[in-house]
Amino acid sequence: MTKVAVVFADGCEEVEGLSVVDVLRRLNIDCDMVGLDKKEINGDHHILLTCDKVVDDSLLEYDLVAFPGGRTGALNLRNNEKLAKLMIQRNKEGKWDAAMCAAPIALGHYGLLEGANYTCYPGFEKEIEKECPNGHFSTDITVVDKEHKIITSRGPATAWAYAYTIARTLGYDTKELEKAMLYDYLAKNITQSL
Repeated sequence: MTKVAVVFADGCEEVEGLSVVDVLRRLNIDCDMVGLDKKEINGDHHILLTCDKVVDDSLLEYDLVAFPGGRTGALNLRNNEKLAKLMIQRNKEGKWDAAMCAAPIALGHYGLLEGANYTCYPGFEKEIEKECPNGHFSTDITVVDKEHKIITSRGPATAWAYAYTIARTLGYDTKELEKAMLYDYLAKNITQSL
């Protein structure tokens, strides 16, 4: 059975993490909310999140680990040595990882974006380029790098695209859920209203 962990840190962009949890659980994918250093996480917009567990070595057992962004949350993820070691080990084992908005700075700090295709919130690519000068930044909404097993996305409005991309990358058919949640309707009609 596929298992996903979404790692929440104080100051995270709540919608970016909860969208992933919501979509994956609707698809009956085992998805744990994992607190970086405690179970009770205070998001960037003061939404209190109660996680299932706290980061430990079991992070190595998940098929994919996803990070929501938010500058403060991303810095907390980036600066946590225990998490860094686990993520580097996951990468060595060829496991999938994902980060969106500001959180790719954590993957960049761990060296995981060196040579990889990625995206992030506008401006954070400059920070990533300092640590991973051979990374390849894109302005696409989501980027899947199959070789490096990294999924990235841009910002709060792209959280649903990020969640569905994660599910599809793990081999799940999302068409019915996209229709049920009106995501397909939005994707077709948003450009017409501009």
